[in-house]
Amino acid sequence: MQFAIEHRDAGSQARAGVLHLAHGDVRTPAFVPLATKGTVKTLLPAEVAALGYDIVLGNTFHLMLEPGPEVVAAHGGLHGFMGWPGPIVTDSGGFQVFSMGHGTVADEIKGRASQGAEREGAILAIEEEGVRFRSYTDGGERFLSPEGSMEVQAALGSDIALAFDECTPFNVSRDYTATSTERTHRWLRRCLDWHAEHGPPGQAVYGIVQGGVHEDLRRASAQAVAASGCEGIAIGGSLGENKAQMHEVVGWATEELPEDRPRHLLGIGEIDDLIRGVELGIDTFDCAMPTRIARHGMALVPEPDARWRVNLLNGRFRDDLEPILAGCSCPACAGGMSRAYLRHLVRQRELTGLRLLTLHNLTFVAGVMERLRAAIAAGTLEESAAALRA
Repeated sequence: MQFAIEHRDAGSQARAGVLHLAHGDVRTPAFVPLATKGTVKTLLPAEVAALGYDIVLGNTFHLMLEPGPEVVAAHGGLHGFMGWPGPIVTDSGGFQVFSMGHGTVADEIKGRASQGAEREGAILAIEEEGVRFRSYTDGGERFLSPEGSMEVQAALGSDIALAFDECTPFNVSRDYTATSTERTHRWLRRCLDWHAEHGPPGQAVYGIVQGGVHEDLRRASAQAVAASGCEGIAIGGSLGENKAQMHEVVGWATEELPEDRPRHLLGIGEIDDLIRGVELGIDTFDCAMPTRIARHGMALVPEPDARWRVNLLNGRFRDDLEPILAGCSCPACAGGMSRAYLRHLVRQRELTGLRLLTLHNLTFVAGVMERLRAAIAAGTLEESAAALRA
């Protein structure tokens, strides 16, 4: 892996460049669509590439349980299995450990932790050796260790493998966060040692910065991960209970990270967070947001006050003959499909409607990232970011 920074923004930490990986190049800053179980939901790989995406993310935890790494490896890895020729990043399974025990961050903050546990199975123990959990697929007890995560990701053959970590919950004590973060650093060392001996050629390993919402822990974790010698650095864990806190926490980490290595922000993809993340020096992002909200009838539009989205299930769109967004190049808008028609499809749970909204949302996000890359290169990021936020 090589990372070439081609442009820097004079007024922020933003940079634009190219991430050279085994299966191709990634233009940065970039958004990474989720191909959780081996597909970007409802889309073909060629469609994802045609929208302007260079890289997708596969989920180690889910692919380990079904169909199993041996099945994927028999296809030549995840690239052959899903028919995606470009770069792939795989997560470590660490976030799923978090969600099994605590739900998502939103679940936890809103007191819905048990729902997350029921959805993903059950965590049995987080130990120094690894994590024991009950599989949501068959109820059987399973074990995942740093070495095991690396072994699965080696079988998946991804271009970037994330080190195994514990995604610390938001509401735990500072002492627990410190203990967990130190264990994550030890797990990183084990991941790197295993990969040095057994990892596939061309696969890069990213360490993950933890530390919760505590400034000293975040900064120390960023320094420790950077010192490990990993080829790239991801920022993970619970980043706070609101956007202001999240941006502050991300800023603490990026201020401590070396300039010459790529930085990835895990699980973040709201439009305002992409803009601010780029300003803070993040190079790549992944998030389920664009595809997930599409399946719930929501379309991305340039309306910051409405969180950049409209809910097409709203009754006011029943007779709306306009496209989602005038001038948009997605198949729905360019094809002349009205908001009323798309509303009808989604209300009837027609797969065509879900596909079209997914294509629209990913087109919108790709456009935002292209605009940010171009602005950094042109030296106009401040103006472009302000226009996006207006």
